Amino acid sequence: MRLQFLACYDALRKRLKYRLGSEDLANDVLHETWLRVERMDDAQSVYNPAAYLYRTALNVANDQYQNTPRLLLVGEIDELLQVEDELQDPARITAGRNELDELREALRLLPYRQREILIASRMDDRPHREIALRFHISTRMVEKELKAALEFCGRRLQRKVVQRFGPGAGKTS
Repeated sequence: MRLQFLACYDALRKRLKYRLGSEDLANDVLHETWLRVERMDDAQSVYNPAAYLYRTALNVANDQYQNTPRLLLVGEIDELLQVEDELQDPARITAGRNELDELREALRLLPYRQREILIASRMDDRPHREIALRFHISTRMVEKELKAALEFCGRRLQRKVVQRFGPGAGKTS
Protein backbone atom coordinates (compact mmCIF):
# COMPACT_ATOMS: atom_id res chain seq x y z
CA MET A 1 0.00 0.00 0.00
CA ARG A 2 2.91 2.36 0.71
CA LEU A 3 4.24 1.86 -2.80
CA GLN A 4 0.81 2.53 -4.23
CA PHE A 5 0.57 5.69 -2.11
CA LEU A 6 3.92 6.95 -3.41
CA ALA A 7 3.04 6.03 -6.99
CA CYS A 8 -0.21 7.97 -7.01
CA TYR A 9 0.90 10.77 -4.67
CA ASP A 10 0.82 13.59 -7.23
CA ALA A 11 -2.50 12.53 -8.73
CA LEU A 12 -4.00 12.12 -5.27
CA ARG A 13 -2.74 15.55 -4.21
CA LYS A 14 -4.17 17.15 -7.33
CA ARG A 15 -7.59 15.53 -6.76
CA LEU A 16 -7.61 16.54 -3.10
CA LYS A 17 -6.57 20.10 -3.90
CA TYR A 18 -9.46 20.36 -6.33
CA ARG A 19 -11.93 18.72 -3.96
CA LEU A 20 -10.89 20.63 -0.82
CA GLY A 21 -10.14 23.95 -2.49
CA SER A 22 -6.80 24.39 -0.75
CA GLU A 23 -3.31 23.10 -1.49
CA ASP A 24 -2.28 23.41 2.16
CA LEU A 25 -5.28 21.43 3.30
CA ALA A 26 -4.62 18.79 0.64
CA ASN A 27 -1.01 18.46 1.86
CA ASP A 28 -2.15 18.13 5.49
CA VAL A 29 -4.67 15.49 4.52
CA LEU A 30 -2.05 13.57 2.53
CA HIS A 31 0.32 13.62 5.47
CA GLU A 32 -2.32 12.19 7.80
CA THR A 33 -3.30 9.66 5.12
CA TRP A 34 0.30 8.52 4.92
CA LEU A 35 0.36 8.01 8.68
CA ARG A 36 -2.78 5.89 8.45
CA VAL A 37 -1.28 3.84 5.64
CA GLU A 38 1.81 3.27 7.77
CA ARG A 39 -0.36 1.84 10.55
CA MET A 40 -2.20 -0.58 8.26
CA ASP A 41 -1.71 -4.28 9.00
CA ASP A 42 -3.09 -6.06 5.99
CA ALA A 43 -2.64 -4.05 2.82
CA GLN A 44 -2.97 -7.10 0.56
CA SER A 45 -6.73 -7.38 1.05
CA VAL A 46 -7.56 -4.02 -0.63
CA TYR A 47 -9.23 -4.62 -4.01
CA ASN A 48 -8.64 -1.14 -5.52
CA PRO A 49 -5.73 0.56 -3.69
CA ALA A 50 -6.03 3.90 -5.53
CA ALA A 51 -9.73 4.23 -4.69
CA TYR A 52 -9.04 3.09 -1.15
CA LEU A 53 -6.34 5.75 -0.69
CA TYR A 54 -8.58 8.46 -2.08
CA ARG A 55 -11.46 7.42 0.18
CA THR A 56 -9.09 7.32 3.16
CA ALA A 57 -7.85 10.83 2.33
CA LEU A 58 -11.43 12.12 2.13
CA ASN A 59 -12.19 10.52 5.48
CA VAL A 60 -9.13 12.23 6.93
CA ALA A 61 -10.29 15.55 5.49
CA ASN A 62 -13.73 15.00 6.98
CA ASP A 63 -12.24 14.13 10.37
CA GLN A 64 -10.09 17.25 10.30
CA TYR A 65 -13.08 19.37 9.35
CA GLN A 66 -15.15 17.88 12.18
CA ASN A 67 -12.36 18.37 14.72
CA THR A 68 -11.53 21.94 13.69
CA PRO A 69 -14.83 23.73 13.06
CA ARG A 70 -13.05 27.10 13.10
CA LEU A 71 -11.09 26.24 9.98
CA LEU A 72 -12.39 28.47 7.21
CA LEU A 73 -11.94 28.36 3.48
CA VAL A 74 -10.39 31.32 1.67
CA GLY A 75 -13.77 32.39 0.27
CA GLU A 76 -15.36 32.32 3.72
CA ILE A 77 -12.56 34.47 5.13
CA ASP A 78 -12.99 36.99 2.31
CA GLU A 79 -16.71 37.19 3.06
CA LEU A 80 -16.01 37.84 6.73
CA LEU A 81 -13.47 40.52 5.91
CA GLN A 82 -16.00 42.31 3.71
CA VAL A 83 -18.65 42.21 6.44
CA GLU A 84 -16.13 43.51 8.93
CA ASP A 85 -15.28 46.43 6.64
CA GLU A 86 -18.93 47.45 6.46
CA LEU A 87 -19.23 47.30 10.24
CA GLN A 88 -16.14 49.46 10.73
CA ASP A 89 -17.55 52.37 8.75
CA PRO A 90 -17.12 55.34 11.15
CA ALA A 91 -20.35 57.01 10.02
CA ARG A 92 -22.27 53.81 10.61
CA ILE A 93 -20.70 53.32 14.03
CA THR A 94 -21.54 56.90 15.03
CA ALA A 95 -25.12 56.56 13.80
CA GLY A 96 -25.51 53.31 15.71
CA ARG A 97 -24.17 54.84 18.91
CA ASN A 98 -26.48 57.83 18.54
CA GLU A 99 -29.44 55.55 18.04
CA LEU A 100 -28.50 53.56 21.14
CA ASP A 101 -28.26 56.78 23.14
CA GLU A 102 -31.72 57.79 21.91
CA LEU A 103 -33.11 54.39 22.87
CA ARG A 104 -31.54 54.62 26.34
CA GLU A 105 -33.12 58.03 26.80
CA ALA A 106 -36.50 56.74 25.62
CA LEU A 107 -36.28 53.81 28.03
CA ARG A 108 -35.32 56.16 30.85
CA LEU A 109 -38.41 58.29 30.20
CA LEU A 110 -40.80 55.34 30.26
CA PRO A 111 -42.79 54.61 33.42
CA TYR A 112 -41.08 51.93 35.51
CA ARG A 113 -43.55 49.12 34.76
CA GLN A 114 -43.60 49.77 31.00
CA ARG A 115 -39.80 49.87 30.91
CA GLU A 116 -39.49 46.63 32.84
CA ILE A 117 -42.12 44.91 30.69
CA LEU A 118 -40.42 46.08 27.50
CA ILE A 119 -37.02 44.86 28.66
CA ALA A 120 -38.41 41.54 29.92
CA SER A 121 -40.30 40.92 26.68
CA ARG A 122 -37.91 42.20 24.04
CA MET A 123 -34.45 41.86 25.57
CA ASP A 124 -34.88 38.92 27.95
CA ASP A 125 -37.43 37.19 25.68
CA ARG A 126 -39.72 36.33 28.61
CA PRO A 127 -43.25 35.12 27.83
CA HIS A 128 -46.13 37.50 28.53
CA ARG A 129 -47.62 35.07 31.05
CA GLU A 130 -44.44 35.12 33.11
CA ILE A 131 -44.29 38.93 32.98
CA ALA A 132 -47.94 39.11 34.05
CA LEU A 133 -47.21 36.92 37.08
CA ARG A 134 -44.22 39.08 37.99
CA PHE A 135 -46.27 42.29 38.01
CA HIS A 136 -49.54 40.69 39.25
CA ILE A 137 -51.42 41.86 36.16
CA SER A 138 -53.21 40.11 33.29
CA THR A 139 -51.46 39.13 30.07
CA ARG A 140 -53.78 41.58 28.31
CA MET A 141 -52.41 44.39 30.50
CA VAL A 142 -48.87 43.24 29.67
CA GLU A 143 -49.72 43.56 25.98
CA LYS A 144 -51.19 47.03 26.49
CA GLU A 145 -48.18 48.23 28.48
CA LEU A 146 -45.80 46.71 25.95
CA LYS A 147 -47.63 48.29 23.04
CA ALA A 148 -47.57 51.68 24.75
CA ALA A 149 -43.86 51.34 25.51
CA LEU A 150 -43.04 50.32 21.94
CA GLU A 151 -45.08 53.17 20.48
CA PHE A 152 -43.36 55.65 22.79
CA CYS A 153 -39.90 54.39 21.81
CA GLY A 154 -40.90 54.33 18.14
CA ARG A 155 -41.96 57.98 18.29
CA ARG A 156 -38.76 58.97 20.09
CA LEU A 157 -36.62 57.14 17.54
CA GLN A 158 -38.84 58.12 14.60
CA ARG A 159 -39.34 54.48 13.70
CA LYS A 160 -42.39 52.51 12.67
CA VAL A 161 -43.39 49.93 15.25
CA VAL A 162 -44.76 46.59 14.07
CA GLN A 163 -47.01 44.88 16.58
CA ARG A 164 -46.01 41.21 16.91
CA PHE A 165 -48.79 40.11 19.27
CA GLY A 166 -52.50 40.55 19.93
CA PRO A 167 -55.35 41.22 17.45
CA GLY A 168 -53.43 43.87 15.48
CA ALA A 169 -50.29 41.76 14.98
CA GLY A 170 -48.30 42.68 11.88
CA LYS A 171 -49.73 46.20 11.59
CA THR A 172 -47.54 49.26 11.80
CA SER A 173 -48.44 52.05 14.13
